[in-house]
Amino acid sequence: MLVLLPPSETKAVGGDGGQLDLDALSFPELTSTRRELVDTLRTLADDVPASLAALGLSERQTSEVDRNRELLTAPTGPALLRYTGVLYDALGAAEFTRAEWARAEQRLATASALFGVVRAGDAIPAYRLSAGSRLPGGGPLRAVWRPVLEPVLAGLDELIVDLRSGAYASLARVPDAVTVRVVTINAAGQRTTVSHHNKAFKGQLAAALTRASREPASMDDVLNTASAAGLKVERTGERSLELLTD
Repeated sequence: MLVLLPPSETKAVGGDGGQLDLDALSFPELTSTRRELVDTLRTLADDVPASLAALGLSERQTSEVDRNRELLTAPTGPALLRYTGVLYDALGAAEFTRAEWARAEQRLATASALFGVVRAGDAIPAYRLSAGSRLPGGGPLRAVWRPVLEPVLAGLDELIVDLRSGAYASLARVPDAVTVRVVTINAAGQRTTVSHHNKAFKGQLAAALTRASREPASMDDVLNTASAAGLKVERTGERSLELLTD
């Protein structure tokens, strides 16, 4: 099983690892595209106003441009600990036992506008690039990633649980993946999509799927694992689930 997580705009700084080694990252089929984007961001960082515009940042966020300038020299750390925010807080990777971390390295991967997709243990630096960014001289990032990333994900012979947000799902479609919608039931008894707590509940689901001693390999396994963790999940289609909040 592979759980595809969305990334986060915020990222932890620093790290105990050496410099970025693109050749050492998972999914080597993506190395060439990764290298092109890294080179583009580093070059763009020499023009701070252009970087801010391309990345959708304000003048108070020039430190984000500095991160891109230092992509090849900054320290690295495991991808699962690099990303921060609500989903990753709920996931609680920093509290994983050694056995749980080993499962995370096999079962979790994070979508990335810069790296395409990285596994939990891949060593990466802090950076700034979003799925909606539009680099000078290029089209949308989905035009860059789809031709190379979709075949890689389509070639995985395992259950894929897709927790990515819409913008990152557009970088590579995975038609056979299990999708999860976080919903609540309103006063009229109707199910509506949850926005505020969406990331937290997806983080809890990812944690449950990671901690399970037996690797989930089917929709039924995902349902049973989620239920055992106290989550309310229902099957709503051949490859779709709804996670109900209170």
